[in-house]
Amino acid sequence: MGEATGQAATGIGHGELAEAVRRALTTHGRALLTGPAGAGKSELLRAVADAAEDRHETVLRLAPEAADQLLPEASAAALLASVPADALDRLSGPQRTAVALLRRETDAPRAGRDHVALRLAVTEVLRTLAVRRPVLLVLDNAQWLDAETAALLRFALRLTPPRVRVLVAECVQGAAPAAESLCGPGTPEIQVPPLGADEVAELLVRRGLPARLAGRIHQASGGNPRLALALGRSLAGSRDGGAHHADTLPLSGQAREVARRLLAEAPRQARRTLLLAALATRPTTALLRRAGCPDAEAELAGAEKAALVTVGADGAVEFTAGALRTALAADAGWPERAAGHAALATAVDDPVQAVRHRALAVDTPDERLAAEITGAAAACRRRGQRALAAELGLLAAERTPSHLPGEELARLVGAAEDAGWAGRADLARRAARAVLARDAPPADRVRARLAVIDAAGQALGALDETFAHAAADAAGDPSLQAAVQLRTAWKHNLSDGDPVRSRDAAAGAGALAALGGDRTAEAMALTVRARMGRILGDPDAEEILAGALALPVPEVPLGMRHAPQYLAVRHALFDDRLTDARHQLLALLPAVRSTGSAEDVLEVLRSLTEVELRRGRCAPAAAHARSALELTIEAGLSPGPAWYVAAMAEAAGGSFARAAAYARRGIRASEEERDQVFLSRGLYVLGLVELATGEAAKAVATLRRVAELEAAQQVVDPSVLRWHGELAEALVAADRPGEAAELLDSVRTVALRLGRTTVLAALDRARGLCLSARGEADGAVALLEATAHRFAALHLPLEHGRTLLALARVERRRRRRAPARAALRAAAEVFDRAGARPWAELAGEPSPAEGGRPVAFAALTEAETRLALLVGQGASNQEAAAKLFVSVKTVEARLTRIYRKLHVRSRAQLATALRTR
Repeated sequence: MGEATGQAATGIGHGELAEAVRRALTTHGRALLTGPAGAGKSELLRAVADAAEDRHETVLRLAPEAADQLLPEASAAALLASVPADALDRLSGPQRTAVALLRRETDAPRAGRDHVALRLAVTEVLRTLAVRRPVLLVLDNAQWLDAETAALLRFALRLTPPRVRVLVAECVQGAAPAAESLCGPGTPEIQVPPLGADEVAELLVRRGLPARLAGRIHQASGGNPRLALALGRSLAGSRDGGAHHADTLPLSGQAREVARRLLAEAPRQARRTLLLAALATRPTTALLRRAGCPDAEAELAGAEKAALVTVGADGAVEFTAGALRTALAADAGWPERAAGHAALATAVDDPVQAVRHRALAVDTPDERLAAEITGAAAACRRRGQRALAAELGLLAAERTPSHLPGEELARLVGAAEDAGWAGRADLARRAARAVLARDAPPADRVRARLAVIDAAGQALGALDETFAHAAADAAGDPSLQAAVQLRTAWKHNLSDGDPVRSRDAAAGAGALAALGGDRTAEAMALTVRARMGRILGDPDAEEILAGALALPVPEVPLGMRHAPQYLAVRHALFDDRLTDARHQLLALLPAVRSTGSAEDVLEVLRSLTEVELRRGRCAPAAAHARSALELTIEAGLSPGPAWYVAAMAEAAGGSFARAAAYARRGIRASEEERDQVFLSRGLYVLGLVELATGEAAKAVATLRRVAELEAAQQVVDPSVLRWHGELAEALVAADRPGEAAELLDSVRTVALRLGRTTVLAALDRARGLCLSARGEADGAVALLEATAHRFAALHLPLEHGRTLLALARVERRRRRRAPARAALRAAAEVFDRAGARPWAELAGEPSPAEGGRPVAFAALTEAETRLALLVGQGASNQEAAAKLFVSVKTVEARLTRIYRKLHVRSRAQLATALRTR
């Protein structure tokens, strides 16, 4: 038996809860889990029960279903049917008879049933089982326990010894749990909270569901595991399996049933108020009162108690899960929805919203209404509310009478373009399908298809057919051809990973734009050429960019991320002209927000995060990263870039573990979308974290993937993505200094040719570690000290602190404790000022003389230390090779060096040295 509509079955995010349950059972012998349907209570109970069985405890499981609460003693019968037969042997005659009657094994006596004997029988069975071993009674779905069984258990559990423990789960949404009286006073109640966005992503990944939609699914599910899984399965099984992030999530099948069950907890009198709140764009209690719900506060209080909505101090109403809003609207009939929109149209104080609700309250063509909606869409466009403008444009087209096909087509094309700038792929596709279904001229067909391309975000790789049709329709019109060719250039870089083809396509787009007199497209084509030139190490890239900047284009064009002004900021970041880059980005941010292009805002937030991290200001960087994540979820953008930004911010100023989680999520999303650019970046952050946390072999493998991807994309300039120094450091840590030196020499030549001074400094840090690994300690110290001074002078705190950490490591190996401690203290101060918490923790590790790695082991490299620990713990050469991702021959060679350095001759002596030192 189990909760209806399937199990949440997550195990995600419940580690701390399981520990809280264990503590409660140990201290009180009782624990009560509460939470809404689908929160994961059953899975948590299962995990605790399985762990008890692994300890050879007796586990009794009881999970009534909804129908069981109507059958007296049904659950008691199920419980006694599950106990071992020999547990009944010690029962007295009346007690055995009572059990037999309950289990329908004998006819009822004329004198009637002995209920006291049954209660005593259950008590005696529990006592008998507890004599042999500890007993854990696991009761799921306590809300469906019949009254007679509840009374029976309440009696028995008062009389059982401490070796009988009880774990109960009850589906509760706001009300006091009924099972509290069953467990007894003082029983700890442990509420199962919603999953966070990170945990929902992990849940989807484990089930093989689309990770790139984790943000939207978290928003729609409110963190309810069962609802999240149901939504994920709906997406996976939908006709369009490659759903976009902005698409409305399908609420069908199990997902709708879960949402309905949650909504069933709402007071009946609150249903109309909840429906109006679901139909409103920004519901408040005041708005709902004006719309005809005078008791809105009281009715919403009941819904809030049922964990369906939250009501802010200002009266703002928010649903705890977006799917609840969708389910309310979907389950209401057309007359009820129309009446709701009509009521809201008279109650809202925004003229645009009033027009929207009036349009949704009717389903017949109306020329005057269509014109009003078109005017409202234009107002939204001026406000930068492009998504709402697209929605209104589609509504205007639907309300346009059939004898005005020209107006209808213009409104559809405008809606598609608004959706493209907003990144709303669902609205762009819907509008484009309507355009293509009509007798539209080629120019309109091209504009509609370009809108679909613009709304696709990072997922351009799936639109080859759209590109082909757009190119065919654009034939003969240089301006339209330039627009198609420009987007083809973007695709060649982003999805195909081919900057040469991108550069060539951009050159063609620029020539077509010049022919058609489109100076903005010409400037953007030059911008692509300059961007690809920088990647390819072309010395003329800056001159090309200057040419783009010289062309007369709008100060803040739509598509700012592709404009020369923005590329100039990126180049300033690459060159570590950080003050200039930050100043320009802060000026761009409000400007791009006013255009309504969510992709442009995300790009500016990404660059701001990167700039602040380079400047050593981790707190502002984290704030920008959070804004990028929130925008990505709200606007339905591709998540790869935002997860990369979040990973970078966490790796610098938050938590290495969270950084790795974000990076892995971004890697999966980029792989799903064939986004080569952010796939490299996600892998880079993951490799950096693995290097920082001492997983050298993993870091080498991850960063080699970055190297392979960058080589396949023909990236030459090492300032664009600075993975080279990290890979060299990882190779040194993995005891491959020769490979590290070879890599450093090749990159150094390019960096010198291109004048990338800060790249050279990072390479010198890795070269210092390489010298140390080769036994050239004096040279290593001198180089690292000089490099630390260079980074300090360049005002790059995180690089400065990392170099001091490297210096401390080298000094440790030389057994120079005082200089090592001084370098660590200096690094910790640098990291503390920057707010780089995880790096400060690394700098705060105890030195060998202060209880860290024994002094005798200071002569070992990091790779040798890891091997020594594995072998000392009994690992064979083969096992150690597998864990360290090296060959057995490499293990044998390292062991020889370890024995020589530690003056031991065998594994036994090594183990002894580890124990004593």
